[in-house]
Amino acid sequence: MGETRHVLVTGGAGYIGSHACKALKAAGFVPVTYDNLSTGWRQAVKFGPLVEGGLEDRAALDRAFAEYRPEAVMHFAALSQVGEAMSEPGRYWRNNVAGSLTLLEAMVAAGCRRMVFSSTCATYGEHDNVVLDETTPQEPLNAYGASKRAIEDMLRDFGAAHGLEAVIFRYFNVAGADPEAEVGEFHRPETHLIPVMLEAIEGKRAALTIHGSDYDTPDGTCIRDYVHVCDLVDAHVLGVNWLLEGKGSRVFNLGTGRGFSVREVIDASRAVTNREVPHSEGPRRAGDATKLVSGSTRAVEELGWTPRHSTLATMIADAWRWQQSGSYTE
Repeated sequence: MGETRHVLVTGGAGYIGSHACKALKAAGFVPVTYDNLSTGWRQAVKFGPLVEGGLEDRAALDRAFAEYRPEAVMHFAALSQVGEAMSEPGRYWRNNVAGSLTLLEAMVAAGCRRMVFSSTCATYGEHDNVVLDETTPQEPLNAYGASKRAIEDMLRDFGAAHGLEAVIFRYFNVAGADPEAEVGEFHRPETHLIPVMLEAIEGKRAALTIHGSDYDTPDGTCIRDYVHVCDLVDAHVLGVNWLLEGKGSRVFNLGTGRGFSVREVIDASRAVTNREVPHSEGPRRAGDATKLVSGSTRAVEELGWTPRHSTLATMIADAWRWQQSGSYTE
């Protein structure tokens, strides 16, 4: 029997974190979910133990590190709604930044010096007609992007002072669900385009609202680069192995390089589900960029990452299967 290899997954009961736990288990690790279940779901913790706690709870973090001795941390736990970040920035700075600082201090104290960090393309802000790579200036438009950029800065400082090594993933719009429907996307309230659209198709909400139809894009709606959640978490497992192999800190964008407008996503959903998408047009949301598309091939070339599932049809079909499976019970 080989040695049990633990990875602590903050936010492991959430959408991306639960898929990451499944991928870690498949790769031979034991994922230890650390989550306060404020936005995550107990039913999503299926692939390893659960430690209930918040990022602000240093004593609970210390106990988790002492009990499981993780080789690395995957850090997903964060508030992540752009609209809320515009109206309540203090919550984002307190939870995301102060919480991450407590986590990093607990890691250093426990001698765990490898982190895979869930960052975001929202750190780049608005760069019109520019494909975004890892060298694009970071000029976030809201407290969500700003808090993630601050954590990236913190990681660099902890690297210089304490030898902490981090793989930082700045990712684009995550979509889809586990093809086996063991875990999936379930937010309350739901704000992400594809699940909101599928709820409208099913009659679980009146209609999808298109937030702004006067953007400088071919059809007037925002353009985003969508990546399948299973492809995304595959990259995170590659990131853990990158650190375990001693390759050091690195930043990677995770996107497909192809952008789709809101109207294109609606058209694709109609084709996949063979149902109409009830929708209406509303005003722009504060903090939304016109176009966010990854121009990076660094993850493909250096990590060996291949986004195999990230077609619109596959992402929508997997999300549709998950949504019809009953999701989690509230």
